[in-house]
Amino acid sequence: MTSIQEYINSGILEQFVLGCTTDEEAATIAAMATEHAAVAQEIVAIREAIEAFAMEHAVTPNAVIKPFLLATIDYTERLKNGEAATFPPLLHEQATIKDYAPWLNRNDMVYTGNEDIYARIIGYTPEVISAIIWINNYTPQEVHHNEYEKFLVVEGSCEIMIEDEVHQLVPGDYFMIPLYKNHVVHVTSNIACKIILQRVAA
Repeated sequence: MTSIQEYINSGILEQFVLGCTTDEEAATIAAMATEHAAVAQEIVAIREAIEAFAMEHAVTPNAVIKPFLLATIDYTERLKNGEAATFPPLLHEQATIKDYAPWLNRNDMVYTGNEDIYARIIGYTPEVISAIIWINNYTPQEVHHNEYEKFLVVEGSCEIMIEDEVHQLVPGDYFMIPLYKNHVVHVTSNIACKIILQRVAA
């Protein structure tokens, strides 16, 4: 019979901790851990080592990711619950705030005031994502390689810094972020900057 140390060295415990064992293997390992303290201790040590590695190499996610992930989940749930898909007009230099009144005037398109960045998706196609977003302070630096980001300011004001250029925007202003350019948005009003945002495939 294989010795306990050989069992520990076999790699099966690492697979168990990572969730890669079969139900039968997992049951055997659980029984082994109950019977042999060395196996139980090794499982704890492997978990701690994996956690330490993950923490050491952790990367803070871009602050824009969470609000858009939550907005995507929310939009998916709304469609599942019967909301009809809509297709807001494409933003362009002559676009006006009233062009988006059907979405802006909805009672559920409101900002709670608790998040630095809050988003509600109002339309989706494989080529264009349309959303209403509220920015309370600023957005982190971003670069877009595969999509154009277009803005129409609805409320508040902000400045968009594109590398060395600064663009001041107020309600009614339209702006498009060029590809491959570092940019950040800073709110300049004492209220959250409310924006119609579209990400358009390049």
